[in-house]
Amino acid sequence: MATSQTTIRRNNSPARSELPLPGAASVPLIGHVQNIAASFFVMCSAGSVYAWSIFVAPIRSEYGFSAAQTQLVFGVIIASFSITMLFVGRIQRKLGLRLTVSTGAVLFGAGYILASFSGGNLVIMLLGIGVLSGAGMAFGYVVVLSNIVKWYSARKGLATGIGVAGFGSGAILLSQIAQPVINSGATVAILFRSIGIIYGLLFLLCAQFISSPPGERLEQTERPVSIRQLARDRRFWVLFYTFFAGSFVGLMFIGNLKPLGISYGAEAGVTVMAIVLVSVGNAVGRILWGQIYDRIGGKRSVLFALALLALLMPVLPVVIPGNVPFLALCLVIGLAYGANFVLYASDVSDIYGVNQLGYIYPIVSLAYGIAGIIGPLVGGWLFDITSNYFTPIVISSGICLSGLAVYVLLIKKNLSKILNQPVGDDAAVNF
Repeated sequence: MATSQTTIRRNNSPARSELPLPGAASVPLIGHVQNIAASFFVMCSAGSVYAWSIFVAPIRSEYGFSAAQTQLVFGVIIASFSITMLFVGRIQRKLGLRLTVSTGAVLFGAGYILASFSGGNLVIMLLGIGVLSGAGMAFGYVVVLSNIVKWYSARKGLATGIGVAGFGSGAILLSQIAQPVINSGATVAILFRSIGIIYGLLFLLCAQFISSPPGERLEQTERPVSIRQLARDRRFWVLFYTFFAGSFVGLMFIGNLKPLGISYGAEAGVTVMAIVLVSVGNAVGRILWGQIYDRIGGKRSVLFALALLALLMPVLPVVIPGNVPFLALCLVIGLAYGANFVLYASDVSDIYGVNQLGYIYPIVSLAYGIAGIIGPLVGGWLFDITSNYFTPIVISSGICLSGLAVYVLLIKKNLSKILNQPVGDDAAVNF
């Protein structure tokens, strides 16, 4: 397979972008703290959209939306987020880091504010929160993620974990803030307007404290990898399908968690706690898997994460009648699911170089968008047909195992080398 030597590289030939950046070590500690904190809260602001389920009941009550209409808005958010990510890396090359993130903040806040004036008009809601806020999420997510990996390229896993942990924590924070406001009787318009102003300003403020690593300008001569080059690279398709498989099982579970638990005899209050624990596990898992990646290498981490998810899902029907085992399993599944947002971003930067992360990872993450549409829908559809979640559980576990099988088969010649090489030395093995 012929590939460009400057853009698609071998793992045993470190890219110029992975060498220590000039002057990075001279940055004072406060500079590192400021950059990490600002990056975390940008991610937290963007990730707040994933608390959407908390708005469903008020929207249905006040605007008369059907359940399908409320989920259509959320679906458009995910679609806008995934599609916009494809263009953010190239936009950043023209606008620069802070202006690109600031643009995301304006889009995010404007989307909620526009929706607050919708008066129940579905089209305006879709355009506001769906299109504008979804696009704003992508501007913040891609830029912050690629930038923090450039800063700490020697610890890609941990750096990626910290970044995406903020994104995973956004829903937890907003749900705790929004629920008391909803309980107080505030209208949907007031709630959306408040989120648009407060979170939009927080997003915008933090964008001003994010900086590129010293010497980063020296690395900007590397051209983006083309779609044609990626399509010819087997490593890309391995990452794409394994990301899809791991996301499918997690999103099917998360999207159907409450009815799934109730169908097997769990109490409603227990299922709410299960949702919280999955979210906590998801956020904590992103940092944990970053450290695992740095310690045992990306390829062993992927094998471990996929196997863990595939094996845990069939245990659900057995443990659900017991509240404590069920909640404990939900926490562990959340931890395992969090691997998806660390391992593949880290692998992209490791395989193609950190300067390519902002271009290639959004394409790989389309697998997540596809899984987000198919996974929950398949789970609910099969429940409507069979009146139980046994079939969706088996299918999701099977898809996860298929991802594991594809991964193993495509690297079978090097599998023993992966498992036996020194811990932390992941760069010597190619797909």
